[in-house]
Amino acid sequence: MLEQPVIAHQDDFLKVYSMIEEARSRAWQQVNKTLIELYWNIGQYVSERVKVNGWGMGIVEEMASFISSKNPSITGFSARNIWRMKKFFETYQGDEKLSALLTEITWTNHLHILSKTKTTEEKRFYLELATNHRYSERDFARVIDSCTYERTKLADLKLSALLTELPSGQGQFKDSYIFEFLSLPDDHKENDLRRALVLHLRRFLLELGPDFSLIGEEYPIQVGMKDFRIDLLMYHRGLNCMVAIELKTTEFQPGHVGQLQFYLEALDQNIKKPHENPSIGILICKTKDEEVVKYAMNRNMSPTMIAEYETKFIDKALLQKKLHELEIWQ
Repeated sequence: MLEQPVIAHQDDFLKVYSMIEEARSRAWQQVNKTLIELYWNIGQYVSERVKVNGWGMGIVEEMASFISSKNPSITGFSARNIWRMKKFFETYQGDEKLSALLTEITWTNHLHILSKTKTTEEKRFYLELATNHRYSERDFARVIDSCTYERTKLADLKLSALLTELPSGQGQFKDSYIFEFLSLPDDHKENDLRRALVLHLRRFLLELGPDFSLIGEEYPIQVGMKDFRIDLLMYHRGLNCMVAIELKTTEFQPGHVGQLQFYLEALDQNIKKPHENPSIGILICKTKDEEVVKYAMNRNMSPTMIAEYETKFIDKALLQKKLHELEIWQ
């Protein structure tokens, strides 16, 4: 009869397992780096031949057939993909700031960026996001398709004075949050929304941002002899602070800000640890009138963000128009 592993040795077993996983990760990173560098070099070569020798898609198709005939086991070098390599090189050539990031993400994620973004700033945004947070290809596609760039930039332009003073305040919030992964009826209540978000926690955290984690739902706080509950209490690693999220399935009302301020004060006085920064509040409501939000926030003394939520993706052109209009008025 085989001897069962001794529980006392499990820490040793986990240590060896972690060594294997770390080595596998390093090996994958090196393979990916080599592959992206190869694609860059092929793209550069083809780009030069197009300019100097007048190569077109027909010659690239001949080259793809030649590669396949030489070694049928080699994949990934169809004419279409080689033409993408050319575009890859031409997009980033001469940009030293971005070139250092190119080998940090997968080719599939590069294709998402190349096909779905237009400006250099937008490309840089997603390159840095993918490099810093190691998204899966499916999650990264969702990040781009949900217009994370536009929604984040809109939020940055509307940050309250206290939020802009935070060292890493920009780029952490969104002007609107998209919960397309929820299946809620049109007349859903706040409790329905909260429970659904917790039920789909992984997707909710993906939408919030990489540094958010959940502390608790309906988080209890006591002030005097009264008990109160925060819809969702989060923690943000980058900002080193608690984040109180209040959900409203109605239009924004100025009184909502006072409620959130009260929660933030209670958190900072009773829950916050000495090494943590002051708590931040995010109010996510169904709709908001920007003028009403502006008036409500003018004398607000707490770091607070007011956002809307949608249950389906927002049209990219609409967000780009809003961003352009807001940038003009800044």
